[in-house]
Amino acid sequence: MATHVITGAGSGIGAAVARRLHARGDDLVLHARDAGRAKELAKEFPGARTLVGDLADPAKLSWAFSHQTLPDRVDTLLHVAGVVDLGPVGDLTPKAWHHQLNVNLVAPAELTRHFLPQLRTTKGHVVFVNSGAGLNAHADWSAYAASKHGLKALADSLRHEEHANGVRVTSVYPGRTASPMQVKVHQQEGKEYDPARWIDPESVATAILTAIDLPRDAEINDLTVRPGR
Repeated sequence: MATHVITGAGSGIGAAVARRLHARGDDLVLHARDAGRAKELAKEFPGARTLVGDLADPAKLSWAFSHQTLPDRVDTLLHVAGVVDLGPVGDLTPKAWHHQLNVNLVAPAELTRHFLPQLRTTKGHVVFVNSGAGLNAHADWSAYAASKHGLKALADSLRHEEHANGVRVTSVYPGRTASPMQVKVHQQEGKEYDPARWIDPESVATAILTAIDLPRDAEINDLTVRPGR
């Protein structure tokens, strides 16, 4: 039975991945931003363990984890949580920049640091759910795209650093996906939201599980998933 640590399991892609792994009997450790959210996740995924810490304040994650029991075994660390706030460079405040950089980039780096010893032991896998914005930046997407470009750099560096330890690293770049985040994006863009136009989170989950389940003689470094409609 593999053990997976997952952020963002409460909705969208993260929830789809968690459901699939839970259904096949794997052991889940689900990150939550607070105790209330942890209770909700524990109820939704019976038998799963939870880990509480605010990704928006990565400097305090070590303190939060020191008061909890971290899993002894980690086979896969899945960074799925993310936030987005659109706006032109001329309007974005430092608060908006820091929030997106902390949640989308610094927190994944800090979580990875904490779980690297376990991942090295299991020759495990780190999956970064990035974004199409991690490859191309457009108007009004500067802060979010910067955080996701940074996440690509983090993954690429980690892959080179940990290859000799047998740790696999995959970046997944989904296009627009039907999720609560996409609802928020459409609201910020002033556009009508039609989930039928975008990728089903289950399809992205299928791509992620393909990377996780790939035999050990190979690894998927970068995986781009685009809307098929």
